Amino acid sequence: MTSDLLEEKKVSMTELARQLGVTIPTIWRWRQRGVRGVRLETFMIGGRRFTTQEAHRRFVEATTAAADGPQPSTAARTSRQRQAAIDRAEAELDRAGI
Repeated sequence: MTSDLLEEKKVSMTELARQLGVTIPTIWRWRQRGVRGVRLETFMIGGRRFTTQEAHRRFVEATTAAADGPQPSTAARTSRQRQAAIDRAEAELDRAGI
């Protein structure tokens, strides 16, 4: 993970807070506790902690996905597919004697 971060555009925690218009403790909370089970990826160089623009993007995408929950299937079923699914379910219920 860290080797991937080192290949990306490095940004200090303070600079990220400035860019986003949030407080520095907010960025540190994202790193330490996370949001909705997702933590901001960081690394240290010479005693200073950094993240990357790409790590922040992944953090935002993951927290948004966690907040939105599972998405419904994007493929809409046709009437024929819907009826076939109903027929299969009814046949399964008949075999089970329900």
